[in-house]
Amino acid sequence: MKHKPLDPRRLDVAALAQRAEQLSGEWPLADLERLADAAVTSAPTFASSVVRWQVTGDARPVKGGAAEIWMHIAAEVTLPLCCQLCLGPVATEVTVDRWLRFVADETQAAALDADSEDDVLALSRELDVRELIEDELLLELPLVPTHEDECPEPLPRPADDLDETNDETPAANPFAALAALRKPN
Repeated sequence: MKHKPLDPRRLDVAALAQRAEQLSGEWPLADLERLADAAVTSAPTFASSVVRWQVTGDARPVKGGAAEIWMHIAAEVTLPLCCQLCLGPVATEVTVDRWLRFVADETQAAALDADSEDDVLALSRELDVRELIEDELLLELPLVPTHEDECPEPLPRPADDLDETNDETPAANPFAALAALRKPN
């Protein structure tokens, strides 16, 4: 029996799991608008950045009940993010490797999500895999992107630092002045 091909933009997750099929592909970073907004679009690598992804369905048998629907998602992209030290672009590898369990409705998903360490979603007729992968990659972005070793170009020094003299005189201790006030005359 020939099956209808699966569309990652309108994926029937139950069919993917029942067939134990796998879908994979690449999308240009620019096509994932929210993820592209987090990147430095002026970086030379932005135009060639692609998101590589793969989803695999799995119907896990349950004793005395219907099989559980699971989907494994894996994705990776090298994003040019803004280094928070030098403010230049830094190539940052962002990856996702996660299993998701699908259940009948939102109520059941909320109940299981609270009681389980598994990631649980409500099953819908159509799932936009690109949107799901974009969400998962956004969750994996580093809070403070920085160059791993040293920034290629140091930040310019503020004007105050440039006017310093090489005077080796130590700064006066503010507590010494207080101590002098306490001494009786």
